[in-house]
Amino acid sequence: MGADSRDASRPTPSPRRVIAAYLVVSVISTLAASIIWGINTLFLMDAGLDIFRVMLVNSSFTVGQLIFEVPTGVIADTIGRRASLLLGALTLMTATLLYVASAHFQWGLWAFVGASVLIGLGFTFQTGATDAWLVDALHAVGYARPMDRVFAWGGMAFGSAMLVGTLAGGALGQIDLALPYLVRSGLLALCIFVTAALITDIGFEPRPLKLRCFADETRKIFDAGVKYGWRHRVVRPLLWVSFTTGVFFLFGFYAWQRYALDLLGRELIWVAGVLAAGSSLAGIVGNAFVGRIMREGSKRRDPARVLAVCTAVLTACTVVIGLVGIVAPTSGLAPFLLAAAVWMGWGVVFGIIGPVRQTFLNEQIASAQRATVLSLDAFFADVGGAAGQPALGYLAKMTSIPIAWVSGSVFLGVAVPLYRRAGSAARARDTDDVQVGGI
Repeated sequence: MGADSRDASRPTPSPRRVIAAYLVVSVISTLAASIIWGINTLFLMDAGLDIFRVMLVNSSFTVGQLIFEVPTGVIADTIGRRASLLLGALTLMTATLLYVASAHFQWGLWAFVGASVLIGLGFTFQTGATDAWLVDALHAVGYARPMDRVFAWGGMAFGSAMLVGTLAGGALGQIDLALPYLVRSGLLALCIFVTAALITDIGFEPRPLKLRCFADETRKIFDAGVKYGWRHRVVRPLLWVSFTTGVFFLFGFYAWQRYALDLLGRELIWVAGVLAAGSSLAGIVGNAFVGRIMREGSKRRDPARVLAVCTAVLTACTVVIGLVGIVAPTSGLAPFLLAAAVWMGWGVVFGIIGPVRQTFLNEQIASAQRATVLSLDAFFADVGGAAGQPALGYLAKMTSIPIAWVSGSVFLGVAVPLYRRAGSAARARDTDDVQVGGI
C-alpha cells in the first residue's frame, strides 16, 4: 500500500505543525552537533595531534561523507526520509562515543580517522533528508508561501541551538575536554526519540529497498543526480560553488579555534566556545535580515545576485581576519578583538547566504529527486573539504594559520562568478518559459 493509504487514518498535519516538527528536530540535532564545534580542534591537539594531523582527521570526516553521500541518498529516496534521519542520529551517537574512547585509551591517529569516517556516514544520512522532508511535507499540506522564510526560521533555530551548544561546550571543555562529547551522545539519544515521535513521511511515498537491488538503486540515484543536478544549467554552477567554498569552510572554522587563542596569547578554552557562540548569534542576525533583503518593494530580489554580493563580502572578511595575524607584531587583546569583530561580521553574512541559497537550490529541483540532488550538492562540498583541509592544514603547519586563511579566501572568491552564472541561467530559463507560454 502507498504512503497515503497507509496513513489515511492519521489527520493531515497543518503547515504550522510540519514547520514546528522541522524546527524541534533541527534544534536538538544542531545542539548535539555544535556542542563540540568550539573545542574539537583543541580536543584533538590535547590528545597529541598537531594542526596538520587535526586537519587529516577532519578531512577523513569529509571523505566519509564523500563516500556515503550517494548510497545514503538511496535510503532517503526509497525507505524514506524518516528512516534516514533515525539512522543518522544512531550512527553519530556511536561514532561520538568511539571518539571519546580513542582519546581516553590513546589509540592514536587512525582511531580518530575511523571514528571521523563514521561521523561522516552519520551526517550523510541527514544530508538532504531533512530539507527534502520539509519541502515535500509543506507542499503536501498546501503551504504556498516562499520557502526562504521557512529556511530563515530554520537558520535562526540552527543559530540559537549553536549558540547554546558552543557556549555549553566551551564551559564543559574548560572542566574536561571529553565532557562535551559525552553530553553530545546523550542529546543524540534524545534526537532519536523525538524524530521517531514527530517525523512521518508526508508528500513522499516510501518504497521497499532490497539488498540485491541496492546497486541498481544506487545507479538510478546517481543517474538522477547527473540528469537533474550536473546537467541542469542552474544547478551545475551551484555544485561548483559548494566545491570551491568547501575547500575553505571547514578548515577555516576549525583552524579559527587555535588561531583565535594564538592571537589572544592565552590558553582560555572557554573563549573558543564564546567565539563559536558569537558566530551563531551573528548568523541569527543574518537570518533575520533575509526577509527584508529578498524583498524590493513588491518584488523579490534576484537570489543569485544577493548570493554573489554576500559572497564577495564574505571573502573580504576572510582576508581581513587572516591579515590581522600576519600584520600584528605580537599577540594581545587588540588584534584578537579586531579579528573577533570581523568574525562576527563574517557570521552575519553567512547567515544571509544560507537560507537564500537553500531556497534558490530547492526551487530548481523536483520532489522525486530532491534528496538526491541535495546530497549531490553536499558531495561537491565534501570533495572540496576533503582536499582543502589537509592542503590548507599542511600550509598552516609549514607557514602559519593566518597565511593559510588568506590563501583559502581565493576559493571563496571563485564562488562569486559562479553565482552570477547560475543567475544568468535561471533568468534565461524563465525567459524561455515565458516565451513558450506566450506561444
